[in-house]
Amino acid sequence: MRKEGEKKRYEGVKGRIRFIAIGIVAAFALLALRLWQLQIANWFFYSTQAEQNRLHSERLKAPRGLIYGPDTSVCLADNRPSCDLVIVPAECQDAPFDEICSRLGTLINIDGDALLDKIQREKEQPYRQILVKKDVSKSELARVEEFSYSLPGVFTVVTSQRRYLYGKTAGQILGYLNEILPKEQSDYYLGGDLIGRAGIEQMYESQMRGNDGQLVVNVYVSDRRPQLRTDAYGNAYIEIDSYGRKLEEEQEYRREPSPGEPVFTTLDIDLQQFSETLLEGQVGAIAILNADTGTVLTLASSPGYDPSIFVTHGRNLERDAALKSKPNPMRNRCFQEVYAPGSVFKVLLATAALEEGIINEKTTFFCPGHFQLDGVSRKWNCWKHQGHGTISIVDALAFSCDVFFYNVGLRLGVDKISEWADKLGLGVKSGIDLPQEVAGLIPSREWRETQMKKIYPDNPWEWRWYPGYTVNLAIGQGEACTTPLQNALMMAAIVNGGHHVRPYVNSAIGAKLSDPLISENTIRIVQAGLRKCVDKDPPAPTGTGNAAKVPGIAVLGKTGSAQMVAIEQYEQYNTEEDIPYQLRDHAWFIAGVLDREPRLAICILIEHGLHGSSAAAPYAADIIRHFYSRPGTDLVVAQKGNVN
Repeated sequence: MRKEGEKKRYEGVKGRIRFIAIGIVAAFALLALRLWQLQIANWFFYSTQAEQNRLHSERLKAPRGLIYGPDTSVCLADNRPSCDLVIVPAECQDAPFDEICSRLGTLINIDGDALLDKIQREKEQPYRQILVKKDVSKSELARVEEFSYSLPGVFTVVTSQRRYLYGKTAGQILGYLNEILPKEQSDYYLGGDLIGRAGIEQMYESQMRGNDGQLVVNVYVSDRRPQLRTDAYGNAYIEIDSYGRKLEEEQEYRREPSPGEPVFTTLDIDLQQFSETLLEGQVGAIAILNADTGTVLTLASSPGYDPSIFVTHGRNLERDAALKSKPNPMRNRCFQEVYAPGSVFKVLLATAALEEGIINEKTTFFCPGHFQLDGVSRKWNCWKHQGHGTISIVDALAFSCDVFFYNVGLRLGVDKISEWADKLGLGVKSGIDLPQEVAGLIPSREWRETQMKKIYPDNPWEWRWYPGYTVNLAIGQGEACTTPLQNALMMAAIVNGGHHVRPYVNSAIGAKLSDPLISENTIRIVQAGLRKCVDKDPPAPTGTGNAAKVPGIAVLGKTGSAQMVAIEQYEQYNTEEDIPYQLRDHAWFIAGVLDREPRLAICILIEHGLHGSSAAAPYAADIIRHFYSRPGTDLVVAQKGNVN
């Protein structure tokens, strides 16, 4: 019983205590649940986060794979050590910064005041490396080392830099490296990385880039900036951060970089160099293949560029010139530019007509110096104004009679011409293992109808293919356009017995040949015409390719001149030399070697060279003499080619 004077106890106290107890228990339960979530359920996530806060990973760039010739005896592109000069302000001891900067400006030709400003901006992190100059030369490095006693805190960091050992030679085939764009960054590429932009460097980027390594150190959480250095052998290490705090490397996490794989090419660098010498001062291309395998020996193109200008510090002017110059030196004219094939197209026409039974070895046409379609007033001239008279296929190839092939083209028809062009690789991509190849075009009825419908949707008569178009196409004019590489492939088929070959630069790919596309009889007839083109000696008429003759070697050849403008525009000029350069015909010559190993297929193009017989054919003789007179071949020719 409640005593007298004792306060009456609140009736609901037990309920409140119970409620508080439940609340406390619930709170502890939530706390326990949260602890379980943090320490058990999400243990891996948070431990990883903690580890990442404690550790810093520095990427060790993998050396890029090398580019060789057919074997390791010829290296076309490798990696050289590059020395970057840096300064660490905290290690300058008591030497005044302005004196050090001034001395460096004198020794290595930099702006000392600009360097002093950079040092002042970084004074809160005195152990941070400040770049003085990238890729210092040997002479600059020697001067710095000579005065090292007065340059405390200045040292070098060794990096790897791409080197192209033959300069401009084969530059367009090898390609170049360029800094990656922000949108291209990925797990493999970070800002500042270099990536292949053309040629082999681009085509085999994934093979040559290698796998990066890593160096891991313990760091302080605030403002982590470990300072990567290299020893005398280029090995990377980290000792301090930008505040001078000592850092320890976690050796168990270190992973050495794996170098990229090498690429072994099919290029004959001596022949490539010789061919580029022939083209000096001109705009043109020379493609040389092993006719039996498609092995690319040479893809010379002029003008060219040195890939080193894109990776070597201080060559900005050269780089800008290469990117902006006209004609464009960045494109390889062997497979990245197209031209009207002119009379070298007659080889395809002769092959197709013989295979289709349109003509045979004895078929003749009369050439009076011009050709005319029934009911058409226009005349198509032959290059020989007085005409060739009655002529058969062998002589038509040897003397390049236009009228003969006007007649053959009309009988063959545009669609058969287009079909055979596709078989022999004209107007279609060759499949070469280099980027940015262009296809060209050999037109057909279907192609014209498709194109003209877009331009003249309401004029069906514009969609038609007229006989005059076939006359133009028969001598490689009109809409026809091909690459020098494609014409070399066509010649390879004539040399090797009718197989279409796939060209390749990476020797690991190997040869790929089609089944024979051309009969032995057709090969025999076409070869006879192309032999006579080269071997027909004076007195006149000589073969149009006589300048390509090399005594003792069975050389096939076909000349070509591709018109740039209507022939009427030439009439105002007294001589060919008076014709403006840009209006002059392109000069072609395709050649093959039958009786030597390896058998060559060659295509030479000289832009605005006027005549294949005079501008291009002599180069074929130079190339053949040079190639087969080298040690290790079965022929020695006393004469040397003229490279002028």
